[in-house]
Amino acid sequence: MAETTEASKKTIMQRFLDTVEQVGNRVPHPVIIFLILIGFVIVLSYILEMFGARVTYQVFNPQTYELETVTTHARSLASASGIRDMYVGVVPNLMGFTAIGLLVVAMVGVGVAEEAGLIRALIRMLVAIAPSWSITYLLAFVGVLSSIAADAGYVVLIPLAGAAYLSLGRHPLAGIALGFAAVAGAFNLNMFIKPLDAVLVELTNNAIHLVDPTRSIELTSGLWFSIVSVPLLVIVIALITDRVISPRLGKYEPCQEVSAEFTAQGSGLSRAEWRGLGFAALALVLVLGIFAFLTLPSGAPLRNPETAALIGNSPFMNGLIVAIMFVFLATGVGYGIGAGSIKSSCDVIAAMTKAVSGLGGTILLFLVISQFIAYFNYSNMPTLMAVTMADTLKAANIGSVWMLLGFIFVVILLNFVFTPAIAKWAIFAPVFVPLFVALNVDPEAVLAAYRVGDSTTNSLTPLNAYFALVVGYAQKYAKDTGIGTVVALLIPYALWMTVAWTVLFLGWYLVGLPWGF
Repeated sequence: MAETTEASKKTIMQRFLDTVEQVGNRVPHPVIIFLILIGFVIVLSYILEMFGARVTYQVFNPQTYELETVTTHARSLASASGIRDMYVGVVPNLMGFTAIGLLVVAMVGVGVAEEAGLIRALIRMLVAIAPSWSITYLLAFVGVLSSIAADAGYVVLIPLAGAAYLSLGRHPLAGIALGFAAVAGAFNLNMFIKPLDAVLVELTNNAIHLVDPTRSIELTSGLWFSIVSVPLLVIVIALITDRVISPRLGKYEPCQEVSAEFTAQGSGLSRAEWRGLGFAALALVLVLGIFAFLTLPSGAPLRNPETAALIGNSPFMNGLIVAIMFVFLATGVGYGIGAGSIKSSCDVIAAMTKAVSGLGGTILLFLVISQFIAYFNYSNMPTLMAVTMADTLKAANIGSVWMLLGFIFVVILLNFVFTPAIAKWAIFAPVFVPLFVALNVDPEAVLAAYRVGDSTTNSLTPLNAYFALVVGYAQKYAKDTGIGTVVALLIPYALWMTVAWTVLFLGWYLVGLPWGF
């Protein structure tokens, strides 16, 4: 009777999410899913080539600075050349999958910090000094800004958010969902200039020059819109977490392995732990001093050797994950020495080994995902889909406002199967930027619309390289977590972030506010 009454109180959205979770959790293991998808791509590529599927479009050649007409044909993976490519490409496909290298490098440092106890101590200190309601907003804010460190937020912030929620006595899956929504759903957004911005702006300028060689936009051309978008999405993420996700998950009953951690985190910090934090602070100052020496002086080795730039396209920003690794490694070792959890260098090596060895299942999955993405790209299906969608929207005889909204919708749809932000914009920019410029729409507005469409559904597509990693994070706290669980948790975020961000974009455009400077 109680279960019946509880079920009757659920909203339509909650019942829908429950259905998504149940159906999604019945699908096979992600490795099996991607093997099935590989088979599907092979068959579909053969059919498309047999029927002569092709698209013709224009792209900007960065070497000749001229617009070129390109025709892309569907390529069959079942052909002799396709079979050869699949056979010889297994290892290169895996080694070219940047998520693996980033994950392993980051975990070398994070593993030491976690094994030494630094991360647990920091979370407990944060919980002790900050109001409980503010933790959600703080985690969302840090998650949104984590894109300045490329993909590091997936490795660091998401598991940290789960642990923080555990320390607060809340359901850790809500923290993981919050972290994933913030890191992935707002990945194309930041209050600061990041390496991705330089590439997107360069592609935009190339497209502008097709119709107006004297006009260009700057790296900061969309900064005002981004700065305002950050707090908006932080508020949306926090409200969805507190009012939708946490109530739906209910009270967390920790399993036996998590119970001891849950209990320990509820106590205050000991004198040894405070001493460890002091040592960690000294180690942090030392590491920051070293990187300041390598980055701040004129002609420093980690600046761009040609432009002397530090932000944007520079060795420091391109290798920022290494700096993050050293920060965690040094502070973890410092904490361990101060708190007594690290006795010798062997303990440090053991912590590194444990962290990397725990990635076995993830690396296996990355092996399969990397093959699927490589085969999908070889078939040219992403390009066929992108150009077809672009041509359909371009041919529509509608006003600029509806065209911008349609553009956002097209990018959202394509993002489920074609996730690379740069690759999509390389195809879309030469098509849409000149079109919108002819409609008297600022190119800054077009790029802002692209950022909206390219971000919010990143957490829903299994083609996100870190989707399976998030499932693994969640399984630490709930063994029966599956793909359906994660998708059901992230749908409300993706929906409301899309709505809120699109409304902000539309209002900004209609009022005519400056996008940046």
